Order: sequence, then C-alpha cells, then structure tokens
Amino acid sequence: MEHVSRYLCKDIKLSCYEDRLFKSDLIFEDHMLVWFISGETKIIQADSTLSFKTGDIFLIPRNELATIINYPRSGLPHKTVVMHLSAERLRRFYEKIEVRKKNPRGHKIYTFNNHPLLESCLASLIPYFDLEGEFPESLASLKIAEAINILRMIEPEVDSVLANFDAPGKIDLVDFMQRNFMFNMPMEKWGYLTGRSLSTFNRDFKKLFNTSPQKWLTEKRLALAYYQLREKKKKPTEVYLEAGFEDLSHFSFAFKKKYGVSPGHLV
Repeated sequence: MEHVSRYLCKDIKLSCYEDRLFKSDLIFEDHMLVWFISGETKIIQADSTLSFKTGDIFLIPRNELATIINYPRSGLPHKTVVMHLSAERLRRFYEKIEVRKKNPRGHKIYTFNNHPLLESCLASLIPYFDLEGEFPESLASLKIAEAINILRMIEPEVDSVLANFDAPGKIDLVDFMQRNFMFNMPMEKWGYLTGRSLSTFNRDFKKLFNTSPQKWLTEKRLALAYYQLREKKKKPTEVYLEAGFEDLSHFSFAFKKKYGVSPGHLV
C-alpha cells in the first residue's frame, strides 16, 4: 500500500492512500478538520459509525477514540485535505476572544457535508501543494484562522470544543472500558484518557475487573466478533477490524483457540 502525505506546514496536509483499504485505531492529539476529495472513510466510535465520501467535511475533536477505515473507490485513491487545529494555534486564536461556555455534544464528530464556505476554504489550499519551496507560516496561519472563523459561524457550540484545553479528568473506568474496548492503543493512552497514570490505571483495572487489561480486552473483542458472526451473520472479513483485531490471521487463530472452531464455520 502506498500512502503519500504532502505538507504545506505541519498542520496542513494532502493525504492520499492509493491502492487498498487502510485501518487504524487513533486518538487525535489535535482537532482534525477533513475534506474529502475522493475515496471513502468509515469512522467507528463507541456509540456510532459514520461514513464519509467525496465532498464531505467533518471535524473530529481531540482525544476522541476512533477506528478509521479508509477505502479507495471507483478507481480513485482515498484523498483528503487535512487541517490540524492544534492547541498552540487555538490558544493564540482565542487569547483575545471571550468565549461563552456551553455544553458540547460529548464524543461526537461534527459533520459539514458540502458546506460551501468550508469547501471553498479547504479547496483554496490545493494549488499550493504544487508549489516548490517553503509555504509561508503567515499564510498558513491565515488559512487556519479562516477555517476556525467559518466553524464558529456555522456551529454555535464549537467554541466549547476548540477553546477547551483541559486534560481528561478521572472518569468511571468500567463504563469507559465497556464502551471503548474495541480500540487498539498503548496502555499509557488508556490511562491518560481515563485521567490516570499507567500504574494507577493498571491497579484500578485489576481491582475492578480481577484480570489484566490485555486479557480482558482480548476476551471482549472475541465475544463481540462471535456475536457479529453468529447473530448478525457477518463474514470474518467484515468483523475482525471492527472488533479490534489488527489482521485476519491473528483474529482467526485467537477465535479458534477460544471457541474451538474457525470464524468461517459460524457464518
């Protein structure tokens, strides 16, 4: 698989996956504004699954867990313009703006499909990717500020998301793990997202679940896969990525070890 990213600056890129699907479990450290040029993406969160295609625009907030599956479509690559709205840039933007605090939608992706102002803003970046030499930081700042101003105009609650620079606080570990077990990430990230150090996360997990995090995660993912295969009649190739496994062979091996049959025998 060929993946090419061309950067105007560290916060603006043109991303392209050429030949086949690509899956990753991500937690973004920056808010991400994405405009689709071609291809398709499925984004799976704990309580929702969204699909995006040519012309769609979305904003995924930072510290949100998501499984991202990118697909080429109709002979065209998966191609997007991606703008990172970093904490550094957002602090500068909001330092002279008084923000009215509102309660934002939790764990949600904001969609702005085919919105003319956002599309015009992001499409205007395309010619710059063919220029040689360094892209001026002053121009990058203007384009990012333009995007933020448009977001603030069309989505009244976005300030409560973009101007929130707090780290995650300590939360209910059982509820969080039950909703997010299908996402793959280092144990340090699990700790960070639940407001714990790694040692505290492991200690609290053992106390609450009476087993290790990795063993529990594997068991939960296998149980989800079994349900999807047996009750929903899905194929193994449709199930293993969404259940949290990285490749089909590892999934098949772990599944047969637990249930005594290969995943294909349940279809």
